[in-house]
Amino acid sequence: MKILVCISHVPDTTSKINFTEDDTKFDTNGVQFVINPNDEFGLTRAMWFKEKQGASVDVVTVGGKDTEPTIRKALAIGADTAIRVDTEALEGFQVAKELAKVAKDGGYDLIIAGRESIDYNGGMVPGMLAKLIDANFINTCVSLEVDGDKATAVREIDGGKETLTSSLPLVIGGQKGLVEESDLKIPNMRGIMMARKKPLNVVEPVGANSQASTKKFEKPAPKGDIKMVDADNIDELIDLLHNEAKAI
Repeated sequence: MKILVCISHVPDTTSKINFTEDDTKFDTNGVQFVINPNDEFGLTRAMWFKEKQGASVDVVTVGGKDTEPTIRKALAIGADTAIRVDTEALEGFQVAKELAKVAKDGGYDLIIAGRESIDYNGGMVPGMLAKLIDANFINTCVSLEVDGDKATAVREIDGGKETLTSSLPLVIGGQKGLVEESDLKIPNMRGIMMARKKPLNVVEPVGANSQASTKKFEKPAPKGDIKMVDADNIDELIDLLHNEAKAI
């Protein structure tokens, strides 16, 4: 089984975010970038298929040379080959079209992407990718098993979970639950050294046009002052929630 894991290069959630050029550009100075958490769950599941079923695992990202440390981490975790599409990731449809070319050329059986990235939270790429390569698609996936050319997946739905079966090729949008957080792999020194010798192939983009543009960024409003209420003063708490916070 050939598996392709889509990796998004995103800011660490602990990073302090700022913007430049009148709030039209994201300021990367001092920002630590990591593998998108939803993608990391998918990568870890792919490693399970590699260890248990002998699958081959490639990882792919769309971005400039600055994304290579992130994709190298995926190699250190255990992926066999990395692919970097040499163009800036601008928006979901453009990224999906670039990934589709890689997916078609590679002839993959299973493509694992994160349900969404934690920077823009668009949640568009996996579904668009599946449509572009004419593959089946299961989103919000929290469990995945593959037996031959059949996959069984569990996905979250409103109010519960749903179990689905699908033939391959299949694209999934994975998330927390696909593996447990305790199962996430931290690269060891041997993995880091081996990653330096593994292929990182830079491919030319198809030149997909961006269908959207960013006009301006805006930070959330700062948190207001905290008002403490004595635990025994229920009447005051109710009054504040009703008349000040307008929560009830």
